[in-house]
Amino acid sequence: MIRKHSATLHGHRTSFSLEEPFWQELKIIAESRQMPLAQLIAEIDDARPADSNLSSALRVHVLNWIKSYRH
Repeated sequence: MIRKHSATLHGHRTSFSLEEPFWQELKIIAESRQMPLAQLIAEIDDARPADSNLSSALRVHVLNWIKSYRH
């Protein structure tokens, strides 16, 4: 199920939609990097291409994180 989430990035509120498994993985990534979840989301937001949306960038980040542990 897709849920709407919100975060404050650089002083501005933004919202994005993510499936629960992606949301849970983002929390795990933030915890493993010993950083607040909002900071991780801001980092991903800053690095995403201008023509992509935040929800997609978050999903791709989770996918890449998981794939990096396969090797």
